Amino acid sequence: MSSSSSSSTPSDSSLSAPANLPLKPIPGDYGLPFFGPIKDRYNYFYNQGKDDFFKTRIQKYNSTVFRTNMPPGSFIASNPKVIAILDAVSFPILFDNTKVEKRNVLDGTYMPSTSFTGGYRVCAYLDPSESNHASLKRFFLSLLSSRHHKFIPLFQSHLSNLFLNLEAQISKNGKADFNTPSDDMSFKFVFSLFCGSESTSFGSKGPNLVAAWLAPQLAPQITLGSPKLLSFAEDFLLHTFPYPAFLVKSTYKKLYDAFHESSSSVLEDAEKNFGIPRDEACHNLVFLACFNAFGGMKLLFPTLIKWVGSAGEDLHRQLRCEIRDVVKENDGNVTFSALDKMSLTKSVVYEALRIEPPVPFQYGKAKEDVVIHSHDAAFEIKKGEMIFGYQPFATKDPKIFKNPEEFVGDRFLGEGEKLLKYVYWSNGRETDDTTVENKQCAGKDLVLLLSRLMLVEFFLRYDTCAVDVTTISLGTSVKFKSLSKAS
Repeated sequence: MSSSSSSSTPSDSSLSAPANLPLKPIPGDYGLPFFGPIKDRYNYFYNQGKDDFFKTRIQKYNSTVFRTNMPPGSFIASNPKVIAILDAVSFPILFDNTKVEKRNVLDGTYMPSTSFTGGYRVCAYLDPSESNHASLKRFFLSLLSSRHHKFIPLFQSHLSNLFLNLEAQISKNGKADFNTPSDDMSFKFVFSLFCGSESTSFGSKGPNLVAAWLAPQLAPQITLGSPKLLSFAEDFLLHTFPYPAFLVKSTYKKLYDAFHESSSSVLEDAEKNFGIPRDEACHNLVFLACFNAFGGMKLLFPTLIKWVGSAGEDLHRQLRCEIRDVVKENDGNVTFSALDKMSLTKSVVYEALRIEPPVPFQYGKAKEDVVIHSHDAAFEIKKGEMIFGYQPFATKDPKIFKNPEEFVGDRFLGEGEKLLKYVYWSNGRETDDTTVENKQCAGKDLVLLLSRLMLVEFFLRYDTCAVDVTTISLGTSVKFKSLSKAS
């Protein structure tokens, strides 16, 4: 289905910026061929780190729009050159299907071999203008809609097991690791949701299989935090050459076979009602479940607990009062309507997604010459140039959000609700709807629901908690120091 102005959302860059902003050349440069991208890669991963890499360039150019190289660079990416946009006003150009192309840009300036996904370019790599994008996304949305009645009871059941695990850990060790049991819970929930039952072939190995399959695909984007003396070795191993898919062929086959055997009715529906061959549908289902859904939960849930757990007892008290009062009024039941009444709980979830979005990078290639606007200036981007957005800077834009680096649980209450259009975690504005014609996350509403439900079930069971938080190569590691049972 072709993209059109009716199937995309005009960007804030074109709608809300003053018309009289000066048109300026885009500052920055790409350095010497071959060496420039390597220098930027070392600064990005080892010398400065992600945030300082961008902060120093904003200060140097006095602009939130500039030219730079993005990793991995030479040998993996044919062209590492990007135009970075790092403010809330310019960022939404990446959501405008009439202006940018999303073909093969999920991982940025490179694309892993299709051998990782059975030889198919799965939906995440397709532009909305490609004919099979609409059929695949319509299939995803239909599948989620058919599972709507299972969302709450199924997730409650898995959460109960998670909390029992945490309590057992604290009883035995005096502390509890959250990430590992959360990953196990998330994988089992996702598989059960999409396939109708838990896979008996995985046991507790599902998350490890997914991690092994994703590792060679994501290696060019990460650092392991090695000591500086080992940075050259790490850079050579992770960022110089692409890993071949045959290294994880048997791992992926286990995932594919499990989904294929357990989702026959789903695959039949894809073939019969959406015209998608069963094999292609299954590879897309594996990617949707393991990369999009499970991968997102693996990053999001520890981040949510990190910010809420660290926010202190005052917010904990407000949350448990709201949650328990609403559930009590609803005869002790947690329902969709009850969750919708929990305004503070919703705001807290939005704030976690604002301050630390689970997917920080978004890319798009200009379909035509286009003028974008920051707060201070206008810039012309030429057709074919790659646009890169680092979302944490856009959603912590100090000209939009007061105290942007602080976690403010009630930020989106009352008048603050107007700021939701600047929350971009879902590859679209929070105020926009997911459709088959755009690239917004198919599971956007489900992500919000599960995040709220996690907080609801947590504060029905506990009064407060204390956590230890550390940063890891992909996301956050959380350990509970204490869990105070509901009084």
